Amino acid sequence: MTETETPPTSTASADWDALRRGVAPVWARYTDLVVERGEGSWLVTADGERYLDYTCGIAVTNTGHAHPRVVAAIAEQAARVIHAQQNVVHHPAGLLLHQRLPRRFPNAADDERGLFLSNSGAEAIEAAVKLAKVATRRPAAVAFRGGFHGRTHGTMTLTTSAVKYRGHYEPLLPGVYHVPFPYPLRNPTGRDPEAALAFSLAQLDELFATTVYPEDVACIVVEPILGEGGYVVPPDGFLPALRAVADRHGILLVVDEVQTGFGRTGRFFATDWTPVRPDIVVMGKGIASGLPLSGILAPRELLAAWAPGAHGGTYGGNAVACAAALATLDVIDAEGLLANAARQGERLLDALRALAAEHPHVAEVRGRGLMIGLELADPGTLAPRADLARSILAEALARHLLLLTAGTWGQVVRVIAPLVTTDDEVDVAVETIRQALAAAGA
Repeated sequence: MTETETPPTSTASADWDALRRGVAPVWARYTDLVVERGEGSWLVTADGERYLDYTCGIAVTNTGHAHPRVVAAIAEQAARVIHAQQNVVHHPAGLLLHQRLPRRFPNAADDERGLFLSNSGAEAIEAAVKLAKVATRRPAAVAFRGGFHGRTHGTMTLTTSAVKYRGHYEPLLPGVYHVPFPYPLRNPTGRDPEAALAFSLAQLDELFATTVYPEDVACIVVEPILGEGGYVVPPDGFLPALRAVADRHGILLVVDEVQTGFGRTGRFFATDWTPVRPDIVVMGKGIASGLPLSGILAPRELLAAWAPGAHGGTYGGNAVACAAALATLDVIDAEGLLANAARQGERLLDALRALAAEHPHVAEVRGRGLMIGLELADPGTLAPRADLARSILAEALARHLLLLTAGTWGQVVRVIAPLVTTDDEVDVAVETIRQALAAAGA
């Protein structure tokens, strides 16, 4: 097909190898599958092969692929108006979303919460940090090693899950400081969760004693569960301890729920597993079942620190994306997806931990809800085994199960099932992972 030709009218007529050459090589690929459609937990390729998708578009398609209710909302809104820019006009879908989403703010009983909409998780993180700086009139931010917060120039500075996300782009933004995330398996003072928590908090205290005054810090930015950093679940006391530190020093607590939100962990937000009320909640990924939308939730008084025109964006709050987000909320509630995520997550964790007992290179199986990671490492030394993680993915792919990796060294296999997944699908996934572990020699 030349550049002047029209796209193929059917998948049978396409030369996929030739067409794939047009994709920029910067995209690190997991597969070369060409997908024609999705159905719930499944993807169907152009040649009719079905794959159980436990990547979920990297925690995006929480309601499954092409959920009928979401599809209908998209189609109806697209037939009315596709783009109605927020500076110029309001549209009903956006206004309703501004009413409904703030009600989900973690551990907030009142309705004095507001919403700002953007397009991607990185944009929403940028918005949160900008808001914190302008509201506090402070220049600095603190984040955690292993965290992933985006790929824009500002969010790269916060991100330390792997050097590939920030290397060769220096100099990055000044005034951003990092301390260890409580990672029990790899904690230098011991693998006990409380030891990991104590080490992390001690390092935060040392940062304030040696490197930056706490009164110069606008915000602490944290994932309630590490995403790209390896699906690390911190001790239960972690967020409450950060809340106490933030309150003590007048720092805003920004919780990055981009990957953990919208039911991923069995609660609407992962923060809901704690009593903590953040200052700013950052959302993305699962917010609109696959359409580009993100946002931040914050008290209205805090949002008012932005003067009109101080922040914005052309496509933020797109009408079709907002309609998809409203339908996503409806599906999550009507179909009991939080309860299903919690139940299926427990089934997966129990089954995968039983498998791990037979495979010495599975150092840990951890997670919450349908956010599960298997860390691969040499027994005893805990040397990361990214090679084994890659082999497991390849063996699973050969058996028509899609999985992803994570972790600083790519040593974690992550299992990200859609919240609509069924008992039978979980059983298929567990059996496939069992076979993949054995074939990979883990």
